Amino acid sequence: MTDCIFCKIIAGDIPSYTIYEDDDVLAFLDITQTTKGHTLLIPKKHADNLLEMPADDVSVLFSKVPALAKQLTEKLGATGLNLLQNNTEIAGQSVFHTHIHLIPRYAKNDDFAFNFTEHTLDLKAIQDTITA
Repeated sequence: MTDCIFCKIIAGDIPSYTIYEDDDVLAFLDITQTTKGHTLLIPKKHADNLLEMPADDVSVLFSKVPALAKQLTEKLGATGLNLLQNNTEIAGQSVFHTHIHLIPRYAKNDDFAFNFTEHTLDLKAIQDTITA
């Protein structure tokens, strides 16, 4: 899909801070960085949302979550992690390419309230930490 920002990231037309990539998926740092290490996991095959994906494609996408979650928490010293996945605008989806948010958590009082407040963090340094 030519007007999809995530498809453009997959194609290399828009730069990203890649954490993991294989033939089926791409994981990269979210530019909003709700918490340090906030990562998006997307299928390389475009689907607007999870509701439009064949079950086999959903299985492949979600099969990548455990290893990626472990990598994020271990490398960044997080003590927990939220998974968030929105489907359609009414549910809060703002980019219409299926994606899973992996949001590392560091403390109970870290001010994370599912509001996706943007934080200015050094994405390259975070990428280097996670992929080292």
